[in-house]
Amino acid sequence: MLTLKHMIAPICLTALLACSPAVTEPVPGDDDFASEALSLLRDAYPEDGPGAAAIVTKDNETLFIDGHGLADLAEGRPIQANTVFRYASITKQFAAATLMLLAEDGRVDLDAPIGNYLPDYPEPGRAIAVRHLLNHTSGIPSYTGIPGWMAETNTARAYTTDEMVAVFEDLPADFAPGDQFAYNNSAYLLLGAVIEAVTGQSWSDAVKDRITKPLGIDTIESGLLEGEIDRMATGYTAGNAASQRIHMSVPHAAGALIGDVQGLADWANAFHDGEVVSAESYAAMTRPTVTNDGEDVPYGYGLSFAELRGHPTIGHSGGIFGFSTDSVYIPSEDIFVAVLANSDNPATSPGMMTVKLAALALDAPFPLFETMDIDLAGLEPVLGVYKSETVTRTLFVRDDILYTLREGGAESPVYSAGNNRFFYGPASLSWFEIENPSDGPVRMVFHSSDSLEPDTLSWTGPVPDMITVSPDILETYLGTYTLSIPMIATIAAQDEGLDNGITIQLTGQPPFSLQPSSDTEFAVPSVGAVVRFAPDDAGSMTMEILQGGQTITGEMTDE
Repeated sequence: MLTLKHMIAPICLTALLACSPAVTEPVPGDDDFASEALSLLRDAYPEDGPGAAAIVTKDNETLFIDGHGLADLAEGRPIQANTVFRYASITKQFAAATLMLLAEDGRVDLDAPIGNYLPDYPEPGRAIAVRHLLNHTSGIPSYTGIPGWMAETNTARAYTTDEMVAVFEDLPADFAPGDQFAYNNSAYLLLGAVIEAVTGQSWSDAVKDRITKPLGIDTIESGLLEGEIDRMATGYTAGNAASQRIHMSVPHAAGALIGDVQGLADWANAFHDGEVVSAESYAAMTRPTVTNDGEDVPYGYGLSFAELRGHPTIGHSGGIFGFSTDSVYIPSEDIFVAVLANSDNPATSPGMMTVKLAALALDAPFPLFETMDIDLAGLEPVLGVYKSETVTRTLFVRDDILYTLREGGAESPVYSAGNNRFFYGPASLSWFEIENPSDGPVRMVFHSSDSLEPDTLSWTGPVPDMITVSPDILETYLGTYTLSIPMIATIAAQDEGLDNGITIQLTGQPPFSLQPSSDTEFAVPSVGAVVRFAPDDAGSMTMEILQGGQTITGEMTDE
């Protein structure tokens, strides 16, 4: 589904001329790592606003732990290393590990239907295997995606586990079990329900008895207790306003644990050192999921996988009203990093901060760029399509803003750092350099945030001409579509009318412009999606939304 919100900010760019680069290459010293890390943290969060706490460990030794910003704006209480935050979806790995311990005890069979443990769960969902809950392939609709349900009138009150399950148990499945991967909070709420049914205690007490207490970690608790903890941070949202209220019975085992960065590091290091689950269970939790059609998905049981500076990583992020979190473990170097922020719209995302700190710990820090001015006319000779063996990127100007567009991905505004170097602003660590060698075509040397080796793309031609679709055709697409997921899509004319194209807007999301590639197919450049229109056999208009390997279908309603 379309999920990426995109905001364009005004930018100024420098000409492609030889000049002094506005870029510095930070070099961390082994004896001064904490100072370098603290500088990154202070640059990322204001002293007088919501902030974050962070920790970096290597070989179980703490290299850095600190906080910056305010845990409570009204009180002026600063964030410290022991400030407590909502872990949000980082909770999922604790629930998954607890479930695996029950499986090791023979009390849960991962391949058994959930109806064996939740006898009141209705058909056909009761036949879904426990394993499908762990790796988000159950097809059960996620309650956080139900249109309108996450309003404060619902989230602010307390629920029993049965009451939360009742929110989604009767909804039709999004797909057959194992057919697709779709991140799913309902699945982990059900895992919590299974844990409760098997143990006879709350899922969070089971986590405490099986994991945190044996490890000697006393700083991780159920979010139901957050009102009793003096070190608890207050959660904020955009504009430093108080965040939406949510009772911690709502996120349940999908996201209701709270704790500090030290507790999270202690858990992660013990888990990855083999002190929590068996080697077989650990392998299952850290193995990519394979769907029924053989697609590999970089997610295991409560853990996701990626690459950072050429190193495979294991981790998870989280987001909940008032808080944002991220964590990453680098097995090859035994490095763990976590960043917890007390805003759901922080000055810097914890994901960005985690990557910067991890790169610093790897002695492979990212360059730091400053924006410089540019005469866009000077860029005209190098605008166009660039290709490598694996990717195509288009460098173009629209409305006096420079962009790149990756084929099959989203367009992004580009800033200049001078000396023919370009970057994507504070929300990205990727950057590229334009080279104009005498012995070949112009090249784009692209440095992605996950790899140390750049990808070199060669210029293959000018920016393609824009395709236009007649207003008469566009008018046939206007209307409301009921989708195959519990959302509605609205196709509408641009503010200036059909001569300027159409937009798509999904429930609870902003409208996105559609860029035609033919009379029936449109790109959504800002989120890397494609929308296709076609009449069905009865003459009614249908649509397909393709994004990230998934296809969502929709039919126009009579409304």
